[in-house]
Amino acid sequence: MGGGATPAGLGPEPYCPGHIVWVMSDATSPSESPDEAPDFDAMTRDIAEVPAVEVIVTVAVNLMSAAAVKLGLTEDGDKHKDLDEARKLVHALAGLLDASATEISSFHAAPLRDGLKSLQLAFREASAVPDEVGQGPGEKYTGPVYG
Repeated sequence: MGGGATPAGLGPEPYCPGHIVWVMSDATSPSESPDEAPDFDAMTRDIAEVPAVEVIVTVAVNLMSAAAVKLGLTEDGDKHKDLDEARKLVHALAGLLDASATEISSFHAAPLRDGLKSLQLAFREASAVPDEVGQGPGEKYTGPVYG
């Protein structure tokens, strides 16, 4: 893309390949009717304005949510259950939390670690043949997880 083209939904500014936009929500405001276009300018902000801690925590929460879905922990239960995918997501979450431990405060890290442990235990419980203690998803980073 060149010459001022704008990808759909990125607002009126000309598209710049190095310009990253952080999407905060895809929900429309209550005052908008379904026929009105959403105000993308109000829903996005330049990634330069987002503190690193916020990015890390947001990514961690997204990984947690996706892992919970793949573990069948949602209202739909087994409909989306996929333990192979859940293993990857839990492992990625553990790696992110391990790598960012010194970058985010314990205020942010403690609930994320608790959530990770809950997902690791749920994975073990959901597995037909559970991994050995210390061999489950993410335990490379967290150490053995006991129930």
